[in-house]
Amino acid sequence: MLLTEILIPIDKTAQTPVYLQIANGIINQIRQGKLKPGSPLPGSRVLAQKLAIHRQTVVAAYDELYAQSWVDVYPRRGIFVAKNLPDIKARPLSESPEPSGYSTKTYFDVDDNKIPFPQLFQPVNNAHLIFNDGFPDTRLAPIELMVREYRRFGNYHFTSKYWMYGSEYGSENLRIELARFLGETRGLQVNPEHIIITKGSQMAIYLVAQILLSKNDTVIAADPGYPEANHTFQQAGAQMALVPVDDHGIDLEAVETICKKKKVKIVYVIPHHHRPTTVTLSSERRMQLLELAHKYRFAIIEDDYDYDFHYSSGPILPLASADYYGSIIYIGSFCKTIAPGIRIGFMVAPPNLIVQAARLRKLIDRQGELLLEEAMANLLKNGDINRHLKKANKTYHERRDILCKLLHEQLHEHISFKIPDGGFAIWINYLNGIKANEVAEKAAAMGLSVGNGTGYFHDATYISPSVRLGFAALTPKELETATGMLTAAVKKLL
Repeated sequence: MLLTEILIPIDKTAQTPVYLQIANGIINQIRQGKLKPGSPLPGSRVLAQKLAIHRQTVVAAYDELYAQSWVDVYPRRGIFVAKNLPDIKARPLSESPEPSGYSTKTYFDVDDNKIPFPQLFQPVNNAHLIFNDGFPDTRLAPIELMVREYRRFGNYHFTSKYWMYGSEYGSENLRIELARFLGETRGLQVNPEHIIITKGSQMAIYLVAQILLSKNDTVIAADPGYPEANHTFQQAGAQMALVPVDDHGIDLEAVETICKKKKVKIVYVIPHHHRPTTVTLSSERRMQLLELAHKYRFAIIEDDYDYDFHYSSGPILPLASADYYGSIIYIGSFCKTIAPGIRIGFMVAPPNLIVQAARLRKLIDRQGELLLEEAMANLLKNGDINRHLKKANKTYHERRDILCKLLHEQLHEHISFKIPDGGFAIWINYLNGIKANEVAEKAAAMGLSVGNGTGYFHDATYISPSVRLGFAALTPKELETATGMLTAAVKKLL
């Protein structure tokens, strides 16, 4: 049967280019046996006329088929279906019958509790409104600018080198621009050699834990806090020493008490908009923490994941801006600046630690996505990130105020909260014996996802009377609807 007698469906509105639709259509005809090996294909003009498309589109389709070895081209003779087709049926390793399907369990031993810590990602019902843990609104993300820079950079004549292996430290251009950005916004006087690019803040925490910690080393962190960081330290063999948090941040008297009894290796702190309580570490405690680090020679991991988002006043500069001894490991991320799916984070530390981090990173991830990092470097250089941050801060500030007003009007008898200075969430405390898990269950039945009180404290079984209500990812109308559903859920329990 001739190809001209076979219908190749073409949809010019589809995302797949027309030439690929033609190529895939011909491949399907070959696989179905309608076009036999060695049979001739019509010339590009004939097929173009048959399909009512431009001849060069057919030429591109034939080029694609030739590149995949589906056709043979003979000068002055034409194009023919290849006699040796690229699809070869796999042969079994043995002739004996084997169980069908891939095994659901390893035949060799695997300790099911080897990695006992984090719960894996669970998708939320797409039909629900979500008071998330505190994430940016991806609808505001400058994705078009990112794609623009990615495409522009991808068209440069020297781009091919960025498809090959590159530096384990990350893009040099990004580290240069990031050093400038951190100097302008955070007062960090650093150079590119102080920086390694990571896949978000979590990778930076993991790298530090694996480099600095040995079995039974002591790490101090706040409780409530960020359990994923605690799990990372424990996976490296550390023992956690937990201290409380008040309205001024982590309790440093408790920190020093532990330091007097044990050799502390790391203190992990979230100085701005502490997760989950949203409090900011005071200036006095920051200087006190630096003094303790100098006195007891421990490392401070300063996780400044949402430094860029402040609404009530100017932010306090990071501890790293006043670190003259080399005690601070400063980590941050663009996952909150742009979107969680943009996995670009960074770690700032003295170069001797950065070298070790680059060596370890090579073992687990080799390198980052260089073209994406180059695109981010251009966004920083062009001022696009600064412009986005100004607009996003204004939007999130308005949303914070809207949610606080709604909560006060509708739930003031049943919850308490303090207005956060920045960040993406409000930390509310249920009153009168109302249980967070019961509220979450009632809300879910109405189409609202909200925290159930777990995931805030180191003890995974503890159900907190408080939850985080993320406001940044919801529009004013969505905030109004979500707050109404939350109010209804609470009142069902009264």
